[in-house]
Amino acid sequence: MKIANALFLALLVAAGLVAQPVLAADGAAPSSSASGRSIAQEPFPVPSAVEAQPVERANQPKRADFGQVHPARMARQVADWIVDSGDNHRMPFVIVDKSDAKVFVFDGAGQLRGAAPALLGLAQGDDSVPGIGKRKLSTIRPDERTTPAGRFVASLDRNLHGEEILWVDYDAAISLHRVITSNAKERRAQRLDSPLPLEHRISYGCINVPAKFYDKVVSPAFTGTNGIVYVLPETRSAHEVFASYDVEQHFRPQAANQAEPVVSRHPPAAPF
Repeated sequence: MKIANALFLALLVAAGLVAQPVLAADGAAPSSSASGRSIAQEPFPVPSAVEAQPVERANQPKRADFGQVHPARMARQVADWIVDSGDNHRMPFVIVDKSDAKVFVFDGAGQLRGAAPALLGLAQGDDSVPGIGKRKLSTIRPDERTTPAGRFVASLDRNLHGEEILWVDYDAAISLHRVITSNAKERRAQRLDSPLPLEHRISYGCINVPAKFYDKVVSPAFTGTNGIVYVLPETRSAHEVFASYDVEQHFRPQAANQAEPVVSRHPPAAPF
C-alpha cells in the first residue's frame, strides 16, 4: 500500500498537479505560497546600519568677516546682508555707524580691512536739507548739519585745497576725509578719542577719521576703483533705508526645510 501511494504521488508531481517542496535559502521551513516563499516566515527587510549623513547645504549664508572687532548689531546685520546679497558688486565698501560713531572698511569679499572712530554731523537725522551742498558753511544752521543715511557710490578725488578725499554724496557735499584740526576750539582730535558717541557729533555733515587710518586703510582700499559707502540710519530701520534683510532669519526657514532625513526603524507592513 505504501509503495502504491508513493507511486501515485510521484505521478501527480510529474503532471504538475502538486507543487514540489522548496527549501528556503536561509534554511527556513518549506513555503506553501505560490511563489515558493513563505511571507509569514521570511524575515522583514532591515534598514541599513549606516547612519544617514547630514544633507549638504547648497545655500549656505555668506557673512562679513569682522575678525576680532565687535560691531553693534545693526552694523553686523547690514554687513552680512551686503556680502550675502552681493549688493556691493564685489567692490570695497564702508559702513558708517552713526549711532556708535565708528567706520568699518571692507574689501570686495567682505573681509574687514580696518575700523576706526569717526566724527559726524552735529545734528541727528538721516536726511540732508535740499540744496545744502551749494550753500556756504556760514549759512548752515546747527540743526541742518546732518550726515545723511543711505547707500552711496564713492570714489577718491581732490577737494579745493588739493587734498585727497572720498566723495560720499557729491550733491550734498558730504565726504569722508582725514580729521580737520584747524579750529582748536572744536577739539576734533580729542573728540575722536572719546568713548562717548555724542562727543563725536561736531562736523557739518562730513565724516572725519584719523589721518593714519585714512592713509593706511581708506585710501588704499579705494585706489583705482569705486566702492560703496553705507551710512547707517539713526531714526529709521536699516530695512527702510537699504531694503536689507537679516541673514540669520532669512536662512532659518530654508535650514528647517533641509532637515536631515529620518531613517525609519519600523518594518514595512506585510502585503496582504
